[in-house]
Amino acid sequence: MELVYAVCVGFMSACGIFLMLRGHTFTLVIGLTMLSYAVNLFLFASGGLTIGAPAVLNGSENYADPLPQALVLTAIVIGFAMTAFAVILAMRGRSELGNDHVDGTEPFDRLAAEDKS
Repeated sequence: MELVYAVCVGFMSACGIFLMLRGHTFTLVIGLTMLSYAVNLFLFASGGLTIGAPAVLNGSENYADPLPQALVLTAIVIGFAMTAFAVILAMRGRSELGNDHVDGTEPFDRLAAEDKS
């Protein structure tokens, strides 16, 4: 189970980094969100993966560590705020610049230039 979990977290991290490097603001926001979820899953797994164990101490010997769960809940709230800020910033950039490129300029499209000539 740990191997599948680690592969999923790694895959989500790789997809998030790939999307963040695309150069468009929408893919940047999606990549940032995906990377945030991967970090949350990593934090959640840092307390140990247990199946069927209660989340809080209830007099049983087998329980899940509540500290990573508290950290993940805090990270989820911060992630939502960061995503909302990034979306608003992307919308503002789109309205000011007229495109959704991160650097604000359209990249040179060689194929379109060849078609015009």
